[in-house]
Amino acid sequence: MMADRFSGVGMIFALVCCNCMVSVQPAALLTDHETEELKWKSVLINIRQLKNKVQLNFGDLSQLSLPSELIRHFDSEFMDQFSENYINLKSDASGESNIQCLACKLAVRALQKLLRIGMSYDEIGKIVTMGCQRLKVEKPDVCVGIVNSFKEEVLYVLSHISDSAESVNNVCGVVVDDSCFGSSGQKIEWNITLPDIPKPPINPPMPPKKDLPKLKVLHLTDIHMDLLYRNGTDADCGKPLCCHDVDSGGGSAGYWGDYGTCDIPLRTIEELFKNLSRTAKFDYILWTGDVASHFVWNETRDALLYQLKTITRLFLKYFPKTLVYSAVGNHESNPVNSFPPPFIKGNMSISWLYDGLRSNWLHWLPGETSETISKGGYYTVLVHPGFRIISLNNIYCISGDWWLFMNSTDPADELSWLVKVLQKAEADGEKVHIIGHIPPGAQDCLKTWSWNYYQIVNRYEGTIAAQFFGHKHFDLWEIFYDKDDFKRPVSVAYVAPSLTTYVHLNPGYRIYEIDGFYAGSSWMVLDHDTFIMNLTETNIRNEPVWRKEYSAKLAYNMTSLTPKDWDDVTQKLLNDKKMFKMFREFYYKSNSRQFPPCDKDCLKHMVCELRSGLSHDLRPCQDLFDMNNEKSFEHSFYTWLKTKSVC
Repeated sequence: MMADRFSGVGMIFALVCCNCMVSVQPAALLTDHETEELKWKSVLINIRQLKNKVQLNFGDLSQLSLPSELIRHFDSEFMDQFSENYINLKSDASGESNIQCLACKLAVRALQKLLRIGMSYDEIGKIVTMGCQRLKVEKPDVCVGIVNSFKEEVLYVLSHISDSAESVNNVCGVVVDDSCFGSSGQKIEWNITLPDIPKPPINPPMPPKKDLPKLKVLHLTDIHMDLLYRNGTDADCGKPLCCHDVDSGGGSAGYWGDYGTCDIPLRTIEELFKNLSRTAKFDYILWTGDVASHFVWNETRDALLYQLKTITRLFLKYFPKTLVYSAVGNHESNPVNSFPPPFIKGNMSISWLYDGLRSNWLHWLPGETSETISKGGYYTVLVHPGFRIISLNNIYCISGDWWLFMNSTDPADELSWLVKVLQKAEADGEKVHIIGHIPPGAQDCLKTWSWNYYQIVNRYEGTIAAQFFGHKHFDLWEIFYDKDDFKRPVSVAYVAPSLTTYVHLNPGYRIYEIDGFYAGSSWMVLDHDTFIMNLTETNIRNEPVWRKEYSAKLAYNMTSLTPKDWDDVTQKLLNDKKMFKMFREFYYKSNSRQFPPCDKDCLKHMVCELRSGLSHDLRPCQDLFDMNNEKSFEHSFYTWLKTKSVC
């Protein structure tokens, strides 16, 4: 699995303990009635007792600079009790998750204990860095960088949340997987109140007449520009991002990009902008986040703002008369995924980023959008009478944002605001396009945020004409169904392919044909063309080779692109081997040979992903598995999704 290599990135702190435990392969959690004292002691006992088995050569515990108060907790009785429990653990299908849950819980409690006894952030950071390096979790410089980037946020949050079992379960349930929540399930729950106004009757969208005006809209996402990219360097250096000067030594990274663990150089991006400006005219452009590279262990706020400004200048240079509607991505912040809610003030607040977004985005937006951009990085704009765009900051749903453990309830009041905007749009007879970065059905979108958004889409299905996201780097879509029975499709979210090559991918972008500017327009997506750059051919010819990969209607033999039509395609994929093979090639941007072959289970997983406008919920996929085998399918599906995480 490629990234986020840091798995809720701040959990590098937990990985120090997790790697010790995974190495000996126990497969079930210690019993629920195990005392709190034993759980705490077992972190350090694990390092001492198992160091020979995992061959980590940690040496004396004194090398970790642990306080004597903690060392005094050790005695042979507790060591023997833990060792006996540990060795006799029963193996099962979800063993790896159980190990990770146990390791996560032990690590969280260990960090909270160190904070309670007064150890400074820097002291804890040194311990974690040493553990990261000795356990070879990452390369030494990556360990230093990632701990320095995240220690303030992670430790601040852990010092401000409860150390109760429920609180720790919530942390690990989000960071690792749902099994860590325990038998009581997820406790991170809240609900948005919808207006007590009856939902209007739904009139299924009808394709417009052929001679009516249409819009041409460019969608760019996940650019991940790497200003440090150097051709001829090592593209598989063993770090989360390669193709840098420090990775030199006989490498073969291509001039225009590489299929290795690399992002895309600025010259490739600018050549695309230049080519598009010469060959196409767009009514407007969608830009749905993630400007910065995956160099997340060595980013700064100033560097991120510079990268944001660099892409803004490219838009202004090559499309000076075209409006650009943007959404913020999880890589725009430092550290990555970190979006503190408005109640966090001072140097730890997110105002530095929102100020930067506002100054760049206002090149294309009216001044009245400033208020909500400054508050939460979201806005709405009336593009044309009867047509509105809403840009969401749905990084507030990402599981890697540690601030959400302090309070995840509708951060920055965004979803409450969304309901008000949609209600007014409904009353005014407007149609709405929603743009954002993270697809709401993505595994790294918190279940409770996703569920609230899903209910909003259900309520306003007659107003929301389309949704557009990025984040996944692959080419797919997500279908939303009627929440009462999950059978009637009500909306579709288009998930566009990334411009970056990260990882093993050709660069890509998309152009939508949308019902246009006329009275009574449906504003629905009529078709879309997806383009890729053949990276191999480009590097051989030493000039960018872009080609149209496919048109949706033609490729999938569709008469229109309604939610029902997309649902029909997912049904066909289950039985039409030729169509599924084609879809899989498009999914991987015409480079599927770089990925493992797909068996029957993989086919079901891919179809389930297309139906998953709702995260962590298998109800839209009930026909894909035997009800008696739901747990097994759930485990295999979410394990498969983890292997797709590259964002």
